[in-house]
Amino acid sequence: MQSASDTGSATAHSCLTPSHAWSSRTNPLPLLPPDLPEQLPKQLEQDSEWIVMGRIAAPFGIKGWVKVQSFSDDPGTLMDLDSWRIGRGDKHTVFHVDTVQDHSNTLVAKLDGIDDRDAAFALRGQEISIQRSRLPPPADDEFYWSELIGLKVVNREGAVLGTVSSLMETGAHDLLVIEGTREHLIPFVAAFVGKVDVAGGVIEVDWGEDY
Repeated sequence: MQSASDTGSATAHSCLTPSHAWSSRTNPLPLLPPDLPEQLPKQLEQDSEWIVMGRIAAPFGIKGWVKVQSFSDDPGTLMDLDSWRIGRGDKHTVFHVDTVQDHSNTLVAKLDGIDDRDAAFALRGQEISIQRSRLPPPADDEFYWSELIGLKVVNREGAVLGTVSSLMETGAHDLLVIEGTREHLIPFVAAFVGKVDVAGGVIEVDWGEDY
């Protein structure tokens, strides 16, 4: 597994194809509908089987359509899927996607069984995820967020800072959220992140214990 370059960033992404890979090197934060600015920055947690690809942002119209915030650099990634798992925490439902369209820098979708605005509103804020088995393996310098969750984080002095509990996406770069004796928010860029050894379960960082 390659470490990040001196000027680039180690890349965490959730995508369907390598060409759709999200990279903090080249892409800003995905656009949000104008009525949801309070959701920035967002913090996402992944599990080993499912990859979070987006979120239901708001109802759209009165016939059950929903606005979708995609977490891929290409919002069209979700358009290739005929079903989405939607929910939060340990409660999820798989919905068949009747129709999904690009609409003013966001996506709008009609889900089977969601037929009015109230039903659409009930999904607001819930995450859209797909099975990891449906995704291709990442490139050598790319990582799915779920691969990083739970890895031990060690600094150059050999001190264990904790483990990766989640990642936080901001406009500039991703942050590793490290839980240990204290919380650390480490930018996932080459200036701070060295070797990422997924198989060995360790991320090496240039970060002080008191940062």
